[in-house]
Amino acid sequence: MQKNNFTPTLSIGPRVRKSPFFDATVQAGAKAFTIYNHMYMPTCYSDPVSEYWAIVRGVTLWDVACERQIEISGPDALALTQLLTPRDVSTCLVDRCRYVLLTDTDGGVVNDAVMLRLAEDRFWLSPGDGDVLLWAQGVAARAGMDVRVFEPDVSPLQLQGPKAPAVARKLFGDVAIEMGYFHMRQLELDGIPLVLSRTGWSGELGYELFLQDSSRGGELWDRCMEAGAEFDISPATPSAIRSLEGAILSYGSDITRNDNPWTLGLERLIDVDKPEDYLGREALQRLADEGTDRKLVGIEIDGEPLPGNDAFWQVKWDNGMVGHLTRCAYSPRLERNIGLANVTVDCAAEGVSLTLETPCGDRNATVVPIPWVRSETRIPPE
Repeated sequence: MQKNNFTPTLSIGPRVRKSPFFDATVQAGAKAFTIYNHMYMPTCYSDPVSEYWAIVRGVTLWDVACERQIEISGPDALALTQLLTPRDVSTCLVDRCRYVLLTDTDGGVVNDAVMLRLAEDRFWLSPGDGDVLLWAQGVAARAGMDVRVFEPDVSPLQLQGPKAPAVARKLFGDVAIEMGYFHMRQLELDGIPLVLSRTGWSGELGYELFLQDSSRGGELWDRCMEAGAEFDISPATPSAIRSLEGAILSYGSDITRNDNPWTLGLERLIDVDKPEDYLGREALQRLADEGTDRKLVGIEIDGEPLPGNDAFWQVKWDNGMVGHLTRCAYSPRLERNIGLANVTVDCAAEGVSLTLETPCGDRNATVVPIPWVRSETRIPPE
């Protein structure tokens, strides 16, 4: 069959939501969008490599309003949040964040999320792509708890890169520098209500600015770009290259409902015997005792630079299919193809040689330790 030599486009219409920053991103030169959490998200301004270097060396601004927040509030807010995740969040202080997994009754991962605690009885979940709101509402209804679960008027921007603290300080003052990693503050910027957190998906220093008034999206975008002008700020999108270097997982690609926390190497997020009940308790306790039969591993792939994968490529070992590639990219600074593969545990050890089926033929691959580049978490002194 003859191959069509054209690039598919995405039609823009009213069925899918636009973020409060949509018009600003178009004016800033967004060339392509995807649909994430029922909302348009920019995926390209210049090219992946240029944006990668801007994130690694400078400061960038991302529209990630598609991270739709789920608010859990009311007398039983803590109890419901504890039920949704196997991580014990009772010790999380107000104005702090936690990375959590949401699990189903079989121990599969429904989603991963950053949890923000705004008050003793008020939480936000900031998840990956998926209908977590409906899941949480269903669990709350079944549990009969005195709690409200809804989507608030909250839309995050991410300010990411080694120069992000300088821009954040210009916007918010010393509080931006004094905040610890995974800390947050509820504040205003020129009357714009925000939550500012030391979180993000880049592996570099960064912040999330959770806008709490969607009518002021363009105004907030402009304020960030103006503050960052002297630091050569540029609009960008979440970088597949940088996230792979840091082994920062992506829901829907690296994480699915078929995966459990041990498969993903995220067992550190599980307090398997916490006193409060949680979904998947029996399954996760069994996995803690028996282990998992699959593992997500890092691989380095031989050959010319790969452009990335638009499907789960098959992985072979000893002439048999043992799993699939979840994501891959060519890292400019490592000068090699890197990726993550979900494989059986018998071939998950460091140094094992695998074969990757790609559209341009088989490639040799080797299991390696991850991450390749550790995340930056500490703001250096001036």
